[in-house]
Amino acid sequence: MIEAELKARVQSPEAVMRALDERATARTEVYRDTYYDRPSGSLEKAGQELRVRTVHGAEETRTVLTYKGAAVDEESGSKPEHETRVEDAEAVHAMLQGLGYTPSIAFEKRCRNYDLDERGRQMLATLVRVPEIDGTFLELETLADEDDLADALADVRAVLAELGIADGDLTRETYTGAVATQRGIAS
Repeated sequence: MIEAELKARVQSPEAVMRALDERATARTEVYRDTYYDRPSGSLEKAGQELRVRTVHGAEETRTVLTYKGAAVDEESGSKPEHETRVEDAEAVHAMLQGLGYTPSIAFEKRCRNYDLDERGRQMLATLVRVPEIDGTFLELETLADEDDLADALADVRAVLAELGIADGDLTRETYTGAVATQRGIAS
């Protein structure tokens, strides 16, 4: 499946939060993300991602291993995504390192998640603050297959507009890139 996703810099976080609160119940979670690559940096060069994410929420802590392939849509950056929950985060970190992958960057995201049912699709809206980056971001995503990707992205764009997000607010900026720049790390 492809994660049909658009991301925007939010000009009015309080207004967007109110609009989302009217649509769904929020889950406040903290993500601790570690991205891995080969020593050559070949995953990043190919536009691929390998990530271990530990999510700390009010009800539970869970860890997921995610692989994202190269973007299949240049405008949005939407990528095929494969994700699975793991029982032991430390074991997964050790396995990846044992296989020759090295941590390329790790950081924290503070998220307010909303599960939405919009336009006949299950969507996830996430208001994001990364302590090392100025501003608030909104990610809106749904899963689609390749034949449905254009329609899924059109639906995502329409919901973003309803939430007060203009096309000019959309960004392809990555958190990994922004954090690396902030830390003075060449990526």
